Amino acid sequence: MAGTVKCNVEVTNGMRHERICAAVLAAFVCAFGASTAAGQLGARSAQEWVDLLDRPERVEGLRIDEVIARLGLEPGDVVADIGAGAGTFSLPFARAVSPDGTVYAVEVDAELVDYIDETADARGFGNVEGVLGEFTDPALPSQDIDVAFFHDVLHHVEDRAGYLRNLGRYMGPNGRIAIIEGAGHNARPDQSEMHMTLEQVHGWMADAGFEPSEEHDLYGGDKWFVVYSRP
Repeated sequence: MAGTVKCNVEVTNGMRHERICAAVLAAFVCAFGASTAAGQLGARSAQEWVDLLDRPERVEGLRIDEVIARLGLEPGDVVADIGAGAGTFSLPFARAVSPDGTVYAVEVDAELVDYIDETADARGFGNVEGVLGEFTDPALPSQDIDVAFFHDVLHHVEDRAGYLRNLGRYMGPNGRIAIIEGAGHNARPDQSEMHMTLEQVHGWMADAGFEPSEEHDLYGGDKWFVVYSRP
């Protein structure tokens, strides 16, 4: 999941409960270190994530329109964009499922949630809702999700099996979980904690009650793109 809560957080009486929780977590991170407290691997600040994820050359390479076509998103669908970062996929998803569909853009960093909400409002996407998730649970406000989507996110989650099991509780009867991951993550000798194989993901998904139902060759071997459904 992109981002981590910054350590210079102010708490006011008007903050929602989850914002206060985020501030408490931030203080813990400052004292004991982000990797241990966050349950998140390879964390960056919110602004670092926005600068990284919104680079035009990166966005062009994501092939977002083709991803939407492969997912078969339709008006009225409810989509959870897990680890939404700067909302790069969230806003195009919102366009695809409008006018009656909803996109929940899930992030663990309150600043990124605010950034997504503000960007969506500024661009006229009233069907995007930022969600402040937890490190082990997306904390979605709906249990009827049609599509949950990860793009280069799952390797950042420390307890991947637990997170996917928790995510399954929010999926509708015909809900699908789509995972795109870069093959190069397994080639980082100095970041072994972020290594995972497709076979491992299959196992975690099976434990969550899902099996592979679609596999798309969209990125020429640089990334794999698998969609999971309930048997």
